Parts: sequence; C-alpha cells; structure tokens
Amino acid sequence: MVKYVLVIFCLYGFLGYAQDEPESSIISALVVNAQTDEPMESVHVVNLNQVLGTITNEKGEFSITAAVNDTLYFSFLGYKSQKIRITNDMFKFKDTKIALTELAYALEEVIVRPYQLTGYLEIDVKNLPVNNAYQYSISGLSVGYEGGNKNPSAVTKVLGAILNPADLLRNLFGKKPNQMRKLRQIKEDDRIRDLLASKFDRETLMELLQLDKMDIQDILNNCNYSNSFITTANDLQILDAISSCYEEFKVLNRKK
Repeated sequence: MVKYVLVIFCLYGFLGYAQDEPESSIISALVVNAQTDEPMESVHVVNLNQVLGTITNEKGEFSITAAVNDTLYFSFLGYKSQKIRITNDMFKFKDTKIALTELAYALEEVIVRPYQLTGYLEIDVKNLPVNNAYQYSISGLSVGYEGGNKNPSAVTKVLGAILNPADLLRNLFGKKPNQMRKLRQIKEDDRIRDLLASKFDRETLMELLQLDKMDIQDILNNCNYSNSFITTANDLQILDAISSCYEEFKVLNRKK
C-alpha cells in the first residue's frame, strides 16, 4: 500500500512540474506604424528566449513559436525597437497588434573634405587614411587574430593571447554561461543573422546575449581585436568574433 502511495505521489509531483513548464505554440500578430496604423512589412521579430527569428509579411503579419513569458523583440530601421512579453491572452485572441514608433533623427551638419591629391604617388600615399584593423594569421590556427593598432607590440599581443591562458576571458565567459551557449543557436538562425548583418548599434546583440556594451567590448579587447574592427564591424561580424573567441577559449581552457 505504501508503495502505491509513493508511486502516486511521484506521478503527481511529475505532473505538477510538467504543468509549470510553459508549452510552446505558434503565436500570430500584426505590426503597425504607431502614427498611421498602417501595417509594416519586413519588421524583424526575434524570440529572445528560444532564439528564433522571423519577419512580417506585406500585411504586417507574422507567426513565431513562443511560450507564455517569452519575450519578443521587434526591430525595424528608423523605428524604436520594442520588447513584448507573451501572455495567455495573446494566444487566446488573434487580433494582437504591436505598434512601433518612428524615430526622429536630428542630423548634424556634415562637412565633406576631398583628399588633397598632388599627383605625386609618394606624397599622396602618406595623406590617405590607413585601416588599422590588422589581422595576423598564425600557422596551425584556422583563423586570424586582430593585432590592434599599428605598433611594435601588436604581434606580441597576438602571441600572448595564444601562449597564455585567458584569465580575463575566463572571468567574462564564466559569469555568462547561458549567454555563451546561445551563440551557436543565434548563428544557425538565418533570419537573426540577416538582422544582425544590417545592424551596427549592438542593440539586438545585447538583447540576445543579455550582455551590455561594455561586456562586448571587454571580450573583443581581450581577444585582441582592434579598436577599428570593434567600432566599424556590423553586429553579425561582432557575433562571429565573440563566437570564434569563445570556441578558442574553450580549447585553451580544456588543455589547462
């Protein structure tokens, strides 16, 4: 009799736990312009919890897999990005409408200065800007390393990053295990990759990885990426750089 009671109790506990886990389903909604109420096409929609992405169709409609309490992230060029928490009502009612607000950009005056070329190659070459995002390829490694600004210690920084265990990276990556596990999921979703390739503000990347901008910069600095790369790369390039650095860090950490 006691055995039966125990079995029933265990089953009840299992069912109770299962009920606590939110079930994923397809949710559909409409994205509109907050000012005009017109449907918005090609808005990027990302489920931050499940790392899934989609875009709205010509009617402003979208469908995506989600569960209650998941967060959807909406992004469109020229509009304020928005996060929406999924509720039960959004599954019950099919007329959910999300409004995005257009941003007003105040453009500063831009002065265009042409290069003052003399026609003499030796002189003109010195006046042209130089890209300092140098990248070094080291035999035995499948990827190159950014060496930072052009200076005598650039190569030393690269060799130091490979020969020494990355203690600073261990602290950074060790505190963010869940975020780092998302890297591969993000890279596998074509919709999210397309979105990141068009972004340069790190906003979407910060939401996906739950890192702030300083965390991202610290990771890239300690992986010996140059300031030029960090400031000019798009979000997809930054994602790939963090991912490559993390994979190499895991290898070094395993060997230690």
